[in-house]
Amino acid sequence: MAVYHLYITLLLLSLITPLVSSLSTFSISETFNQTMICALTTNSTNRRAYSLNCTSTGFPVNPSASLSGIVSGDGFLCSLRTLSSSSSSILHCWRFSATNRTGIIYKRIYKGPALHQLEAGNSHICGLVNGTNRLQCWQLPEFNSTQNNFTSIAVGEDFLCGLSQTGNISCLNTTTSTSVTSPDRIPSGSFSLISAGFRHVCAIKDSDRGLVCWGWEEMGREEAPRGKFTGVALGENRSCALRDNGTVVCWGQNNFTLPTALQGTSFLSIEAKTSVFCGVSTCNFSLFCWGSEDFRPNFMVFDQILPGPCTRTCPCKLLPGSGSFCSQGESICLPCDRKTPPSVNPPTPQPQQQPPPPPQGESSSGGWNGKMVALLVVGCVGSLSWVLVSAYFLYRYCRGRGCRVHDSGRLDESSGSQSEHDRENLQPQPPSPVLKKRLSQLASMGNVGHLEEFALQVLLEITNNFSEDHKIGTGSFGSVYHATLEDGRLVAIKRAEISNVSPTAIVTKRQEDKDNAFLNELESLSRLHHRNLVRLLGFCEDYNELVLVYEFMSNGSLHDHLHSLESSPLMSWPRRIKVALDAARGIEYLHEYAVPTIIHRDIKSSNILLDATWTAKVSDFGLSLMGPGDDESHLSLRAAGTFGYMDPEYYRLQKLTTKSDVYSFGVVLLEILSGYRAIHKNENGVPRNVVDFVVPYIVQDEIHRVLDPRVPPPTPYEIEAVTYVGYLAADCVHLEGRDRPSMTDTVNSLERALNACSVPPASLSRSTTHSSI
Repeated sequence: MAVYHLYITLLLLSLITPLVSSLSTFSISETFNQTMICALTTNSTNRRAYSLNCTSTGFPVNPSASLSGIVSGDGFLCSLRTLSSSSSSILHCWRFSATNRTGIIYKRIYKGPALHQLEAGNSHICGLVNGTNRLQCWQLPEFNSTQNNFTSIAVGEDFLCGLSQTGNISCLNTTTSTSVTSPDRIPSGSFSLISAGFRHVCAIKDSDRGLVCWGWEEMGREEAPRGKFTGVALGENRSCALRDNGTVVCWGQNNFTLPTALQGTSFLSIEAKTSVFCGVSTCNFSLFCWGSEDFRPNFMVFDQILPGPCTRTCPCKLLPGSGSFCSQGESICLPCDRKTPPSVNPPTPQPQQQPPPPPQGESSSGGWNGKMVALLVVGCVGSLSWVLVSAYFLYRYCRGRGCRVHDSGRLDESSGSQSEHDRENLQPQPPSPVLKKRLSQLASMGNVGHLEEFALQVLLEITNNFSEDHKIGTGSFGSVYHATLEDGRLVAIKRAEISNVSPTAIVTKRQEDKDNAFLNELESLSRLHHRNLVRLLGFCEDYNELVLVYEFMSNGSLHDHLHSLESSPLMSWPRRIKVALDAARGIEYLHEYAVPTIIHRDIKSSNILLDATWTAKVSDFGLSLMGPGDDESHLSLRAAGTFGYMDPEYYRLQKLTTKSDVYSFGVVLLEILSGYRAIHKNENGVPRNVVDFVVPYIVQDEIHRVLDPRVPPPTPYEIEAVTYVGYLAADCVHLEGRDRPSMTDTVNSLERALNACSVPPASLSRSTTHSSI
């Protein structure tokens, strides 16, 4: 009977264990050449009054909210707040750039069932939902529809690995991470902890607490240190692990090791991002960081932080004195199999309630007896009943009111996307009233009369039900597919994400954005005709399907030729300047000849497409807006666009004019000249902006030092033209819009530059690139 009770107890414990929180109270963000460390710091007089603080002095945070964990990545910080009932969580995120702290975007991306784990890679965030262990990811929505029942996860660069109930490892990946997630690389066996870096993963074995690593070739099994471990943190090409005595060992590329000053220091936990590592000191809960010269000489970043998340349930040991940080009944947990940390007088811990001594005649050695088993079973059954009842009422609440998840995609998006599994089970619904009204207005004005209206069945047949084999990219409101019409025309088909809206439901904000993007593109391209704008052939509006059909641009995007293809015809300076001139003429048409004026808002190299004759055309008008002109601006407008290309004035002041497109086009010119992406990594692997890197060389008349080395050196005529285009690009990316040229000035300058490639450029001078405004 005792064995039966023990079996029931262990079973119930295995069900309840996933509710234990696995969150972090400090985080690391490396953006451009700056590192920002954030932590939940405590108050010297009241240790329960902790607040969110960051090393960046200009970073505005709201310290009043009681937070349960934080995560960071490249250009973002997210904080998780668990509501008092512990049944739901709210996740807020800040987006920022290192050069522009005043234009920070703050929004809620999740409100729903409580999360017990939250992990962030450099670009992505994923969490696990209490009770169900359902995987929820932002910016990796394809993972949300998977059936993996993870109890713990680790997020890398475009991949995710997790542990099952039995401790086995399985991984999910996009097309770029097969070296990590290939089944023949993933170790077998049972593991208790897993951690991911950019391109490698490490896990701690259940059997002997040893470390196994795979993925990045130079971080192979033979390089992982030996011993027993309770934690591991992985960066890019470097790693650190936490031994069971609290000391840290580091290894990796370029003989990376733990600084001598920190060797022998005992840590409670460690985290990593890119090149930086941080850990919470056991003795006084200070936060130390290393991996960058910025943290020398003493490595201390915060003198005291919340040493871990507060929770009501610990599967193993409690951190001594942790009750002084947490609310009544909550404590901070130690990792399982962790030796009790040395006590170095933590500041004024509150006395912990001692258990009563065992009655005479009963063993106090920790053995099981009938009463203990009975009490534990009763407690576990009660806990399980509470969980089931809470889950039932949460289900009823979400069913009746809707627990929405918001996906953090583009800057102007705020809600989550549906999985393919969800789409397959949707019943067709009529379009939203706003969408239907605007479609009717377009039809009544005759703007779409010359467009072909395609039947949905025809589009399904020629794309094989919008299969992945036909998918060629993603636009502002959905995926893009290539296909051939029955008459032989090659077309590109952009399918909007499907609306899931009933007549009585509230339309989600993101779906409104998708509908608006569809209508913006339909409205813009239906009335615009220019050889340097992608031509819209027709559309399909069939219940919850919104589809646009375009001419097919057979030579792909400028971005592909600059950054992805090994060989390209665009390997001469005259051809590159010709492509820039084509795109500039298209944008000039939007600004000067469209009535009303159109601001594109998302000019970038991936939105400049090339047809069969290598003519460049501007595409993707999903974010475009009508008017105003240069002497006016859209005020109080949510920033939208793509990081790296966005006008700082628009991003900072929410002030949008046609000069915002000029700035974005200036970034494209810098890409064309240098071959660098708008946001790229320097020789140390640190992200940087092409504007910050290339423009200083241009203004110092040293453009030859940053020209794309894949293009043959310019001839004497060409070097004058290329230098002139460099001056033009520098003028386009001025911080203030009034100092930038208009698109008409830009077109004129590029025409002169292209002509100068074949004739003596006697008339070229930098002054001719300045705006006349």
